[in-house]
Amino acid sequence: MTVETTTDHAALDAIVADLNAHAGEWVALPFAEKVAMLERLRPRIMAEADAMVRETQRAKGIDASTSWGAEDWLSGPWAFLQGVTALLTTLHRVQKDAPPVDTKKTRTRAGGQTVVQVFPATAQDSLLLSGYGAEVWMMPGVSRQAAVTGAAAMYRGQGYADPGVALVLGAGNVGTITTLDILHMLYTEGSVCVVKMNPVNDYLSPHFAEIFAEYIDRGWLRFVHGGPEVGGYLAHHEGVHAIHMTGSAATHDAIMWGVGPEADERRGTGERLLSKPITSELGGVSPMIVVGGDWSDADLQFQAEHLVTSKLNNAGHNCIATQVIVVPESWTQAGALLDRVRAVIAALPPRPQYYPRAADKVAAAVVGHESAERLGQGDLCALVPDLSAQGAESLVNDEVFAGAMGVVRLPGATTAAYLANAVAFANDVLPGTLGASIIIDPATAKRDKVALDSAIADLRYGSIGVNAWTGLNFLLGYTPWGAFPGHTEEEIGSGIGVVHNAFLLQDVQKGVAWMPFRPLHRSVLSGQLHMSPKPPFFVTNKTGATTARRLSEYLATGNHVGLVGIFASALRG
Repeated sequence: MTVETTTDHAALDAIVADLNAHAGEWVALPFAEKVAMLERLRPRIMAEADAMVRETQRAKGIDASTSWGAEDWLSGPWAFLQGVTALLTTLHRVQKDAPPVDTKKTRTRAGGQTVVQVFPATAQDSLLLSGYGAEVWMMPGVSRQAAVTGAAAMYRGQGYADPGVALVLGAGNVGTITTLDILHMLYTEGSVCVVKMNPVNDYLSPHFAEIFAEYIDRGWLRFVHGGPEVGGYLAHHEGVHAIHMTGSAATHDAIMWGVGPEADERRGTGERLLSKPITSELGGVSPMIVVGGDWSDADLQFQAEHLVTSKLNNAGHNCIATQVIVVPESWTQAGALLDRVRAVIAALPPRPQYYPRAADKVAAAVVGHESAERLGQGDLCALVPDLSAQGAESLVNDEVFAGAMGVVRLPGATTAAYLANAVAFANDVLPGTLGASIIIDPATAKRDKVALDSAIADLRYGSIGVNAWTGLNFLLGYTPWGAFPGHTEEEIGSGIGVVHNAFLLQDVQKGVAWMPFRPLHRSVLSGQLHMSPKPPFFVTNKTGATTARRLSEYLATGNHVGLVGIFASALRG
């Protein structure tokens, strides 16, 4: 397949015109054929998987033989296949004239808010990710019946809301973000797509074109290359009906308001340069809130590896990379946890920070901090162990998008008091509302379950992880991915709207995902029954790449023989 690389306006006009000419055909395509096309994606993804991973690792400077080799299998082919599989779960239920969500999978929490369990969705989910789970919390006022009725409503008589030609401005850090955004526009919005690839990872375009060849051949999808000028031209093109972008607030604001002093004037008067709908995922400063408890040495080690993973996956070039570790002032084990974090980073193999201006951003983040530590081979990560909670520092105020993080200590004589302070800090001081995590041991969670539930409810974040980095929310596919509702075009924050959300739920507020606090061999002893070893996405997992490859093959083929190999590899991690 070919990919257009042009800044020629006439060529871009022709692409948009061709998509508009075929947009109605996609809307009118019988439902069964839409599902069949989605099913045919799975072997096509796997056919390109090795090459995509290999080229991504080369571009990022990763030695595939090290523990870094797993991340591009997990965030690449596996995440793509998981997203397709999750969406197919819903569409297959619709095909059988069954509601995508069973009323029995809903509950009403204190205060009347409806919560929908979305993971595990199948027996396969329970087997492959034992002990993992996820819920979607609906907007206040949405009843349990309304949540069930609204799921996949566009395929159950409602139809698409406003289909047309959508522009997808692709993410530069993780290629799968772009592919899943395409699926969202096609299957959730009913729109055909022109995709402007990000120059950082546009080497993936030929592979994406091969995977989506059927959609391209039928006039429903086109890929183009280029810089901001191409994206800007298409964003304001009269033939483009809607936009979804992943990137920075600055890019969003340039499209919406322009640049320079005139942009501020327009924003003040509400004079938008863009009248069409635009949804966005724009990142922020993500906290990991650690709740003190009586942790064993093994707990400290496991959670240190978890923290390091949440920062250094993809060299920190993630919109939900942990940037601020929050710990209780009075927790006597906080120092031991941070020492383990230092040791884990020191033991990791070197890798470059490949994203543009990453080194400059790290340097700016630690300016004025005499206590800043440079950790790991090749300065993998900068750690500031004594950040102020007052919000006057760069690490607190600005997304780094690279290898730097800091530690904030907050008071609280009880779990409830500490969590209330941590939630207030996360909500009112840290910018952005995309993702936040809480780490809490099972004994403390059981004892203080009311305080934990209140903290989850009060956090104004679109994705929340409990004993899970919110990268899990992205990977699962069933959970919505996007900012907490409430941002405006004038104050865009972490963006507007959600993608993923495989059950196609309406009026969602946040997704909450969790995984076990301890791996299999230690959870049994503490009464937490599950079958999951160390997660394959941990940067310390010795067999993560093999496990991720085998998971991808299983999702692509459904061959149950592969399960033995998956578990054999996972248990060695």
